[in-house]
Amino acid sequence: MKRLRVTVDGRVFEVMVEVLDEGAAPAGSPAPVASAPVQAPPAPPRRTVAAAGSGNVTSPLAGRIVEIHAKVGQQVAEGELVVTLEAMKMNTQVFATCSGKVTAISAKPGDAVQEGDVLLTVG
Repeated sequence: MKRLRVTVDGRVFEVMVEVLDEGAAPAGSPAPVASAPVQAPPAPPRRTVAAAGSGNVTSPLAGRIVEIHAKVGQQVAEGELVVTLEAMKMNTQVFATCSGKVTAISAKPGDAVQEGDVLLTVG
C-alpha cells in the first residue's frame, strides 16, 4: 500500500493505494487503511448549440424536455437559451441557432425527444 496525496479541483485528498503490479504484500504488512471515496464536483450544465444554418433548433441528444424558455411570437437572439433538456440526470442547455421570431414550438416540458428532433423553429 502506498499513501498518496491527490488534488482534485483545488481540494486535497489523502488516499491509500494498493499497487497491484508490485506483487503481493509481504507477511506482517499493516492492514489496509479505509479512506473516503474521492468524488469529482458536479459538472456545470452542458451548453449545446443546435446545428447552424437553419431556423430549426434540434435536440443534441436523447432526453426529456425540462423547460422551454421561449414562446411562439417571442423575438430571440442567436445564442439565446431556448430549451433545457435532461438526460442521465444532467441538464443540457440548447440555444437559438439564429436571431428571429419563434414561429413554432414542437415539444413541451416532460416530452421525451431523440437526437435531431426539432424542438422549436425560429424564422
